Amino acid sequence: LVLSNNVWFGFGEGNELNAGANGFIQATDDAEDAAAQFLIDHLAANGNTVADPILNGISRDEGTKALDPRPATDGPAYQNVEAVPNDAFYTAVDYKGAFGSSLWTKGWTALDFYEFLPDVPERVITDTDLGTGTYTWSSDTTYILDGFVYLEAGGALTIEPGTVIKGAAIPSSDDLASTLIIARGATINACGTKDEPIIFTAEDDDIFDPEDILYEDRGLWGGLIMLGNATITDEATEEAVEGLDANDPRSFYGGDDDSDSSGSLCYVSIRHGGAELAPGNEINGLTLGGIGSGTTLNFIEVIANSDDGIEFFGGTASIKNFSIAFCGDDALDWDTGWRGNAQFGFVLQSADNGDNAAEMDGAKPDANTPSSNPQIFNVTYVGSGVGGTAKNEHALLFRDGTRGRYSNSIFTDFANFGIQVEDRASGVDSRSYMEAGELVLSNNIWFGFGEGNELNAGPNGFIQATADAEDPNAQFLIDHLAANGNSVEDPQLGGISRDNDGGLDPRPAMDGPAYLTDARELYPTDEDFFTPILYRGAFCAQGAWIADWTALAQYGILDASIPYVETDNCDLATSTEPLVKSDKGYKLTQNAPNPARQITQIQFELPRTVNVSLSVYDLNGKVVADLINNERRQAGTYNVTYNVSNLQSGVYFYTLTSDEVRITKPMVVNR
Repeated sequence: LVLSNNVWFGFGEGNELNAGANGFIQATDDAEDAAAQFLIDHLAANGNTVADPILNGISRDEGTKALDPRPATDGPAYQNVEAVPNDAFYTAVDYKGAFGSSLWTKGWTALDFYEFLPDVPERVITDTDLGTGTYTWSSDTTYILDGFVYLEAGGALTIEPGTVIKGAAIPSSDDLASTLIIARGATINACGTKDEPIIFTAEDDDIFDPEDILYEDRGLWGGLIMLGNATITDEATEEAVEGLDANDPRSFYGGDDDSDSSGSLCYVSIRHGGAELAPGNEINGLTLGGIGSGTTLNFIEVIANSDDGIEFFGGTASIKNFSIAFCGDDALDWDTGWRGNAQFGFVLQSADNGDNAAEMDGAKPDANTPSSNPQIFNVTYVGSGVGGTAKNEHALLFRDGTRGRYSNSIFTDFANFGIQVEDRASGVDSRSYMEAGELVLSNNIWFGFGEGNELNAGPNGFIQATADAEDPNAQFLIDHLAANGNSVEDPQLGGISRDNDGGLDPRPAMDGPAYLTDARELYPTDEDFFTPILYRGAFCAQGAWIADWTALAQYGILDASIPYVETDNCDLATSTEPLVKSDKGYKLTQNAPNPARQITQIQFELPRTVNVSLSVYDLNGKVVADLINNERRQAGTYNVTYNVSNLQSGVYFYTLTSDEVRITKPMVVNR
């Protein structure tokens, strides 16, 4: 029994460390140690302090908004903090007590509903508030961007988890839109968490009310712009962002440092932006100009932006776990020589607005080098829907001599075409790169296009040839898709919905084509960036990394029953083991998640009524669990839940046995 590094204060009997007068210790009646000296010694020896924790406010009165249990950062709650156990359950923090800077009871508890908790104070940020210094924005304040706000070269901005930043609808300056701009040489470190994402949104958005602003509400503020020193392939080695002042050096991006770092974005949700920076120049939700490979981009959401969702202008930055929904133009856009990587991307387009899921350009001019060449694996792009009224011309549009790759991905439910690859009678085009092996589309699933589901550029075909194409039938593209493992078939997603009815479930069926092991492209072995997995598309069958923290989840569009699951809890491709083993009509499916940390599920199928056993063995052949012991089961599919928490990390085997077959599969435990 251990009591260590706690803060004690404010007891009716007193605040002294004893069991006598003015002491806060009470000895047991008829105690062996009537003075409780054993307890006094224990508390003193284990870092406990008797001091005022300096909480912001204590109140038990409804409607006063005076209860704020967060401690002062310069008080004892932030001193001598004991490290939490090395267990995945615990979250390491730098404070004592239940609260740090984030008041996580806001927005969902009765305490907030009955107005015990305080309103979050607001602070207006103008261009004069940031410069070349070091700044921290904390979750105990809502920040209102007023006009163009630049973080200048040498400046560093840290945004704490749970912080909300809003853009003023009408700036007090002459700027047309409120926008945060991270200039070349500055760094932003904005890393939220699944439970405390960082949110950029409109001034009028009550983030605790999922229905006050709808996903159709776009262009209510500007967006987030990050500018770096990496190489761009444009008409000049540096360019100014369209709509920003071309006479202001802070507006430029590009350089010669491809390893440049502009900081990090993690668990960041950017909502309802895209206002005009200048007449005719709407801003993307997230603009990345000349960003280098030292920048971290992971778990990014852009929703309801009036222009593109995310756009790369050159650079070498890579992005993982990105979600783009309901944007008014293209979802993902790249241009002027982007040469990064991407994995696990989700696009959902509105039925009434939006163009291409991805518009991909190579360089300016087209023959300039190096042209764009991103390597993209495991995306799920869902269009505006067959019959949707949005322009939604293509899932993928390759042009201006872009190179690149899309592999192990799913493209489905688009109003018009699936793909167009630029084909010109002369000059550099994307077709020439495809035929040279530098533009690759491999092992993808295509299905559900308004123009049809046939692999051709004619009637009922989902390919659109370029106007005045050298090959008007796009036979080069047909041949490429056919030769590189692409298939035209239903990916069997759990559900597609664009309404707040909880009907969106972008996970593929485990017995569908997304999990056909032989149909996957192998992952690059020279890149540490990619996570090898057993499925195609952005999500595994066990859950979705967009659950809980995104606006898609909070607005009730995503099925609320879908658990949050990161890829390391999915089906990692650690071997060539097939997902399903079968024999004489019996089927045994790979346990999921695998590797398993606590709970995993094993599915098997019986062709007839029979006595079966399901047992788990260690590497020495010793039985560690009998999950089913010679039980009579009828024909059908069964799911068995197994808690592996009593097992050591390592490799195990589970075996399905009947009087006809014995099927064994490996299982990895990683605890």
